Amino acid sequence: MADATENFFEELSHRGHEPLLEKATGTVRFDLVNGKRSERWLVEIEKGDIAVSRKQASADLVIRSDKALFDRVATGRENAFAALLRGEVDAEGKVQLMMQFQRLFPGPPRRRSR
Repeated sequence: MADATENFFEELSHRGHEPLLEKATGTVRFDLVNGKRSERWLVEIEKGDIAVSRKQASADLVIRSDKALFDRVATGRENAFAALLRGEVDAEGKVQLMMQFQRLFPGPPRRRSR
């Protein structure tokens, strides 16, 4: 069964071209830690064209996070940049890519009206 992170990257891989990233070029690797296990996702961006893989490769930006935290980011319940500022996420490399990439994360879930 797919989890929130896997769903996020799967959906992202099907976009192909993302207009919000037309001015972005670079690679972002996500290293997500879950206890003793870790998983990696590599996102390659070329002027808005997106490719997602599980390659073990170097990247322009490496983001390290707890898997549970990233699940919340992937569903919009947590803001990635706020988590970075709190020290819950570590980013090395071209941090401006994170600023651009954050546009792809969903916003907070809407509250139901009573």
